[in-house]
Amino acid sequence: MQRRELFSFLSSSIKGQERKTKEIILRPPYYEDLSLFHKECIECEAPCMAVCEEDIIKIASDKTPYLDFLESGCTYCDECATACPHEVLKLEFKKIIDADVIINKTKCISWEGVMCFSCKDPCLEDAIEFKAMFMPSIDMSKCTACGFCIGRCPTYAIEIESKKEKDVL
Repeated sequence: MQRRELFSFLSSSIKGQERKTKEIILRPPYYEDLSLFHKECIECEAPCMAVCEEDIIKIASDKTPYLDFLESGCTYCDECATACPHEVLKLEFKKIIDADVIINKTKCISWEGVMCFSCKDPCLEDAIEFKAMFMPSIDMSKCTACGFCIGRCPTYAIEIESKKEKDVL
């Protein structure tokens, strides 16, 4: 059993929590016009998903790509934009993923006094700060919303909220 599985099991047993996912769609960070996803992607064979080195690009039932951070995060490698045949994703529109990453203090075991750095370890931008080895917070001026911390949290305390899009799965 891995450390993540152990913490997840223990915290869900103690708190009676389950993994609940929000119904928002985060798009790959290389687009300008959100409406192009619904116009162009429905005829596409999803090369963006095929080239994603982190396997986070998934295809929704409406045949549009979205990001799923349950297992990994975005490295901003540009491959999905390079592979897009309809230019929905283009390198010239590269930006940080348009989302806020939030730590839910009621779910976070570190806020309960348990030493856990599961979210901090994968953060390449050093955006997660701890007060006296507990009580993590996210410095949004450093955070790129890459999502690497989300899937690593054993209690699913890290949540992501779209800043603009109101797309629904």
